[in-house]
Amino acid sequence: MLIGLTYDLKSDYLKLGFTEEEVAEFDTEETVGGIENALQTLGYQTDRIGHVKELIRRIQQGDSWDIVFNICEGVKGPGREAQVPAVLDIYNIPYTFSDVCIMSLTLNKAFTKHLVMNAGFKTPSFTLINDLREAECVGLPFPLFVKPALEGTGKGIDETSLVKNKEALYKACNDRLAKGYAPLLIETYLPGREFTVGIVGTGSDSKVVGAMEVVYNHNQPDSIYSYETKAHYEELVKYTIPEKYITDACEEMALGIWKLLGCYDAGRIDVRMDADDQINFIEINPLAGLNYIHSDLPIICRLNNISYETLIKQIVDSAKKRYNLA
Repeated sequence: MLIGLTYDLKSDYLKLGFTEEEVAEFDTEETVGGIENALQTLGYQTDRIGHVKELIRRIQQGDSWDIVFNICEGVKGPGREAQVPAVLDIYNIPYTFSDVCIMSLTLNKAFTKHLVMNAGFKTPSFTLINDLREAECVGLPFPLFVKPALEGTGKGIDETSLVKNKEALYKACNDRLAKGYAPLLIETYLPGREFTVGIVGTGSDSKVVGAMEVVYNHNQPDSIYSYETKAHYEELVKYTIPEKYITDACEEMALGIWKLLGCYDAGRIDVRMDADDQINFIEINPLAGLNYIHSDLPIICRLNNISYETLIKQIVDSAKKRYNLA
């Protein structure tokens, strides 16, 4: 079986003048090579395709694959994570991970939170703003947390995201809007412990591979899991398996939301405790990072004695079952 690999290579975009933060979601050669090596170890033939424009070029010249292992994040627009799935759907080529609808929905944190909240899951109170005039009208009680509604990997999140008054809120919104991070999600700040849950599979076959807690080494209150923190996690945080009763609560919520949204193959859900130690949904990532050393989902697997090759096998097996591939 021939598996094509679609990806956005970070180094290619840096050469084009993009900043480190702008390419934070893109993948390194180490990540692409790790996935390719795992697939080859599992007995698959592999073909590196690259980004969505290269995918289109290859299809137009007559190339095809039995299935595509897609980790493309896309460059611009609210539907950027759906671009590769859309192209592959047009040409009836199977692929891993979620479809156009799910990728477009879940990239928008506010849209996702509306669905999750309406289904009865706890999530912080929130509002969405597009300009500074709307920021002046935010009526939620402080403290609040400000972040881009359409970004991942901690982009647009730092210590100024936590705001405790109107002046700080206005400045945090102004700084992010000036960088093009619109719309902004403003939500009630949760002061409790922070967890992330890994899931593999689709529908009734979905299962949790594990949950881990993000523990900050400096042990300061109001620590922020920002882009900088994620980039230097070895020095700033440690990952641990929480107590069983907490793990069970996190896993129950995460699996319920995964099935509610209809995500495919593998991903990650972030949750956090409020002031009453109740678990709240924060966000979902149906296209979770897959660097075998640094990414959260492989780390969760490692903490639970699941090898990287096993994770990749579970992802491909789930996709093959969806498409009825031998």
